[in-house]
Order: sequence, then structure tokens, then C-alpha cells
Amino acid sequence: MIIKFKKKGISKRRSRRFKVEWLTLLLILGCYGSWLVAGLSYGSMPWLAILVIPFLATFQSSLQHEALHGHPTRNAKINEALVFLPIALFYPFRRYKNLHLRHHADERLTDPYDDPESYYRALTDWENLPGWMRSLLRFNNTLLGRVTIGPAIGVVGFLITELRLLLAGGKAQRVAWLLHIAGLVPVLFIVHAVFGMPLWLYSLLAYASLSILAIRSFCEHQWSERPDGRTVIIEKSVLGLLFLNNNLHLIHHKRPTAAWYNLPRLYREKPEEWQTLNEGYVFRNYFQVMKAFALRGKEPVVHPQTHPIAPQVNPAGAAIPRPAAQTTPLGPTIGHGLSVR
Repeated sequence: MIIKFKKKGISKRRSRRFKVEWLTLLLILGCYGSWLVAGLSYGSMPWLAILVIPFLATFQSSLQHEALHGHPTRNAKINEALVFLPIALFYPFRRYKNLHLRHHADERLTDPYDDPESYYRALTDWENLPGWMRSLLRFNNTLLGRVTIGPAIGVVGFLITELRLLLAGGKAQRVAWLLHIAGLVPVLFIVHAVFGMPLWLYSLLAYASLSILAIRSFCEHQWSERPDGRTVIIEKSVLGLLFLNNNLHLIHHKRPTAAWYNLPRLYREKPEEWQTLNEGYVFRNYFQVMKAFALRGKEPVVHPQTHPIAPQVNPAGAAIPRPAAQTTPLGPTIGHGLSVR
């Protein structure tokens, strides 16, 4: 009887381990298939490829977000392999995964040092910035700025930080970039040799995908004394499928392992409770966000909770600086979306 019980337990564990979310898997395969079809249309219908590819790259970024949270399988290596090809070009999956999971420490959300996806600046850093950079960051806090120059600020800031880490001998960063380059080789080969598309044009389309993602990430977080009040709810959106329901961002933060297709149900079950939880940080849709903040900053660049740069202390009692991986003079370590990404 004991042996039978053990076998039954092992069987249950194996069934959980090999569980597959088939809908998400089909979306991944459909995304790559659609990307190939769109790219192959470039020779005869270039307008179609130019129109569709940015949305497909955005969609793959959303699928990468699902993968790093444990979907569509319970095996992290399989999930990584499924979203391995970087058709959005700019961010290595493993770096995105590492930084985004750190972002999910809700008690640190929006902190300019501890949240890798924060767009706030600490007062001490802000005061040391030149005037042109302050103007740039103020414009980046409008929706128009976020979708135009925001991706460039995020990518450049990310690359500067990654270069520092690589030069410092960061092994995890080196492995992530080697894997990313290994994925870029077939993607760029297909774009150039199979699609017949100039690489400069494809790079612009990948940049456009980051602009689309910026629509989602623009208002995902704000400062609030209570951590639950820092994360937004966008109730309905025609972009919901493209973002895999991450417009319901509070629900994702409170249920980070929930699959994308379960988020609307979780919200419908108790919308008043969710809205009370995040202190009414709610928009009906992205059009409401656009109307309010297209040309107006949603919030100040300087973090409302002013604090000095507090040095860490090593076991010997000597002060050491905060890790360089967390922020750069240009902005967050990684642009929301990679929030992708």
C-alpha cells in the first residue's frame, strides 16, 4: 500500500510538471507562423509586412512575458525555447526575465533604485542632470513622448548598463547575451535572405513594436503610499489580446502565476474589491489615457518620496554603491515591456 501511494504521488507530480496550456502554445506557434507569412509578403505587398510585423513583434513580447511567469508549461527551459527567437531584436530574454521578476517585488514598485522598470528619478540624481536631459525625461512622461523617444531611452539606458556589467565580468549577463546573439543570427538571416527586407527597415519595425508596448506600460504604475495602489487597472481594451490582458495589471501583480486568459475572469468576479485595493487607479480604456496624457505628463519625473542615495554596507562595514544594474542616467534599466519587455 505504501508503494502504491508513492507511485500515485509521483504520478500526480509528473502530471503537474508536464501540464501544457495548449491555447498559449498555439498562440506562440501562430505568432511565428504569422511572422513568416507577413515577412514573405514583403516582396509583393510590402505595405502588409510593414503594417503587421510591429504588432507581431509586440505580441511575441507579450508571449515572452507569459513564458517567464511559467507558461505554457511548468518547465522553464521549454518555455524559454518556445519564445527563443528574438523577432523584436533588442532585449535578451534572460535579462528581461531576471529584471522583470525583480520588478514584481510590489513593496519596491516605482523606486528609482530598486525597481528596474521605474521611470521615476531620485531627487539627488535629477538635480545633477543637465537641462536638456531633464526636458527629455519630462517629454518622456507624456504618452506622445513615451511612444516616440521612450523606446530609444530605454534601449540606450539598458545597453549602457549591460555593458558595465559585462565589463565587470557578469557571467549571467554574458550567457544571456550569447544566447540572444545566437537567436539573432537566424532571425536576421531570415529577414535579409528570405524576406528580402533591409535590416535597417526591420529595425525600425522592431522599434515600432516597442512604441506599441509603451502604450501599455505608460500608466502601469504610479507612486502610492500603499503598494497595492501603485498598479493600474485598464478595464477594457481593443489591445487586450495583443497585451495578453496585461491591461488588468493589478490582477497580474497579485496573481502573477495566473495565465493570461484567466485574468478577465478574476477581475469580473470582484471588480469593486480590486478597485478598492488599488485605490481607484482605474481607466476605462487606453483612449481615456490618451485623452488625458497625450501631451501632458502623467506625473513628475522626480519620485514623490524623496530620499537620498543610501549606500549599502558590506559585512566589513565599508560602504558600497548600489548595483549599477538598477538604473542609468538615461532612465530605467529596461523599458517597460520588454514590459516586452
